[in-house]
Amino acid sequence: MLNFPADGGINAILSAFFYTLSVLLVCDGLLQRSTKKMPLFAYLVITSIILCGIAYYYYHDRDLTLRIYVLNYGFGLIFLYSLLNLLSLRRGIFTEKLLFWLLAAFTAQFFVRTALTSHGIPSDGVEFSTSIFWLTLQFSLAILGVAFSLALLAVVVSDKMFTLEQERAVDPLTNLLNRRGFTEQAEKLLSDEAETPISLLQLDIDYFKSINDTFGHPVGDCVLTSVAQIISKVSGPSAICARMGGEEFSVLVPRTGPANAFRLADKIRRAVKETHYTVLPAKRKITVSIGVATAKPHFTLDRLLLVADNALYAAKRSGRDRIESTSETVSKRREIATY
Repeated sequence: MLNFPADGGINAILSAFFYTLSVLLVCDGLLQRSTKKMPLFAYLVITSIILCGIAYYYYHDRDLTLRIYVLNYGFGLIFLYSLLNLLSLRRGIFTEKLLFWLLAAFTAQFFVRTALTSHGIPSDGVEFSTSIFWLTLQFSLAILGVAFSLALLAVVVSDKMFTLEQERAVDPLTNLLNRRGFTEQAEKLLSDEAETPISLLQLDIDYFKSINDTFGHPVGDCVLTSVAQIISKVSGPSAICARMGGEEFSVLVPRTGPANAFRLADKIRRAVKETHYTVLPAKRKITVSIGVATAKPHFTLDRLLLVADNALYAAKRSGRDRIESTSETVSKRREIATY
């Protein structure tokens, strides 16, 4: 080790500062991943307490054992604070659970190892390097530290894979699912909820091409984003909402029969029409045409999409800004009910 600075007290304080900073940064990174954060005030207080403790037990009441207590118990408390704020990881995916329990073990070793091995520590540098405390510290860091680091790396990799999967399945403009993402989730829902009514809404923004032609594509993009937000908000968290391409959207609603699906479609239609779009002139209204279909148990997504599309085309042919739905389930479609 470098003997810099030459003054042992300053050396100890600087070392403690960088050790503490590294622990705080690791914990802050873990917390930020879970959208949490340690207050800046806590950073300053913790760092100050540790550094003051190191300085006191070096210059005023020189005691190596107490300096070890200050560092190890201080680090343990920082990790414990993070652990208590990351309890949700226990219910996460495998890598998150693994990270949580390794973090718990890593936190515990600061208290247990220090309490069991810090008695009678020699102050001589050579003897200290062969003491039970030092050897146990190196062993615990080699095992738990490496395991914790690998678990952290595994979480980073899984986060990146999840991000890539989201990018593959999500429309970047509206943040709704794209066609691929919708198909995957819709087929799973139809399989899981095979014995319950499921309804599909197919929506199309009326005369959207004229908006692009008149006001430009940036304005058209703003309209698409606003309509997507309305659809998502009105449909609720249980619905699967997607931008299928261009100005066409799909909403798959679980445990919803024809009547409730029709009412939901009308809420969306009204909300879109009554919204003021700041990028457009005040008198310019945005409307949508909607086709609604309800699946019988064990019906396929392709068939459901086909019938909802047919209802949507009927709504457009009938004058737009309207809803049309099948009067029966998609397996026995005969009539079109018009709003």
